[in-house]
Amino acid sequence: MGIEAVIFDIGNVLIEWQPERHYDRVIGETRRRAMFASVDLHAMNDRVDRGEPFRDMVVEAAEAHPEFRDDIMRWHDEWLHMASPAIPHSVSLLRQLRAREMPVFALSNFGIQTFDIAVPEYPFLGEFDRSYISGHMGVTKPDPQIYAMVEADCGLRPDALLFVDDRADNIEAAQARGWHTHLFDGPQGWADRLVTEGLLTEEDARP
Repeated sequence: MGIEAVIFDIGNVLIEWQPERHYDRVIGETRRRAMFASVDLHAMNDRVDRGEPFRDMVVEAAEAHPEFRDDIMRWHDEWLHMASPAIPHSVSLLRQLRAREMPVFALSNFGIQTFDIAVPEYPFLGEFDRSYISGHMGVTKPDPQIYAMVEADCGLRPDALLFVDDRADNIEAAQARGWHTHLFDGPQGWADRLVTEGLLTEEDARP
């Protein structure tokens, strides 16, 4: 049996997610390094991705670290600048798969409110056949539970799924369940994999 659905991660697959890059641009690398050394902003964001309220989590971190308060609040106020730009070739691949009537799902660590912010900016986020957003599910990758929840909801066998993600730990967790996987290191490699799997032609897979 072949691939029956393709599952996309979002951050750094369809949309660049580089908070440090944004902070370097607006406050400078030296202050950014000092702030990230003092405040575990990625742990704060993990709580958002598990479904806790976006603004509340940022305010909590900002109030706990008054020396960086205004800059921590940028995580909320300037979030779209951190989650940008889109990766056009990856978006094209998503749409080409859909044009060929291949079911396409999202499986992403993403907060409830941040996903709502992103969708109007990136309309392709509303084009998935099924969207598995961690904030709504209450669990994040690479917890095995989130993959089991996807399987239960879509009703497809693990070996019928092809999953692309930029993080090795997320990929390894999917492989452990029997999913086909691709570790994303750029859209061209992902395009080549889709051609190899027979899901797209070389012409479809071009940027």
